[in-house]
Amino acid sequence: MEHEQIKIGISGSTGFVGTNLREFLATQNIPVISISRKRQKNFINEKNITVHDIDDIKKIRCNVLVHLIGTGIQTKDFDYELVNVKQTEKIIKLCKRSKIKKIIYISGLGVSNHTTFGYFLSKLKAEKLIIESGLDYTILRASYIVGKSDPLTQNLSRQIKHGVIIIPGTGLYKLQPITIKDVCKVILNSSVNKKLSNQIIDLVGPKKINFQNYIKKFIKGKPVKIKKIPLELAYFIALNNPKKIPYGLDDLNVMIGDFTSSHKKLEKLTGIKLDIPDL
Repeated sequence: MEHEQIKIGISGSTGFVGTNLREFLATQNIPVISISRKRQKNFINEKNITVHDIDDIKKIRCNVLVHLIGTGIQTKDFDYELVNVKQTEKIIKLCKRSKIKKIIYISGLGVSNHTTFGYFLSKLKAEKLIIESGLDYTILRASYIVGKSDPLTQNLSRQIKHGVIIIPGTGLYKLQPITIKDVCKVILNSSVNKKLSNQIIDLVGPKKINFQNYIKKFIKGKPVKIKKIPLELAYFIALNNPKKIPYGLDDLNVMIGDFTSSHKKLEKLTGIKLDIPDL
């Protein structure tokens, strides 16, 4: 399938990845159907479907669906099972009703059959639903995706405004960020490239960096205090008084998990030379 033959659907289209992906696809002159709970300004060649429940959509006309609905935070109204698993079930049903053959799913780096905590378990369940659906799939297990207004950048920017950035534990655990521009390129490539058919691929950038050094590069000499707190204390506060710390329980689990991978498989399969994020 060539680019000119593609029409791409995007669920969860108003989030950080979804918004950037829609803008990127507009520059490639690719028709898009975006699915969201709230109205948004459309880009060129884009149709927006505003719906509260995916099950209310009878059918959409596209070749590929990029499934971005998900949450990394649990509340009393929206937990991991409800959002990450149940919404995936609904998206699969929509694909089958609409005769969409290809689904692309953003999962998480570190998801595996050995995982033990809630966020990763929900992502693993969603992956299995997709794999067992009979659809052609590309599952992208993403590291931190960075760019203007990404969640990590927003978090650190808020901390800078308060004059202190908190580092849980030693800060020596590693990140492997990938740029949102490269993520958009990979998603488009996954839509047409048969090498990515029925594949689970780590979506990682070409450089590993520990969290402490990431923070130092991020603040760029700003007069900000860096405060390390014991990991046990960070977990205690996140559990008992979450408003007092800028990281949730599963944020901490992901950070200190030290999840890294090789970017070479991603580059080889896609033919994309990945950029080192500019901090």
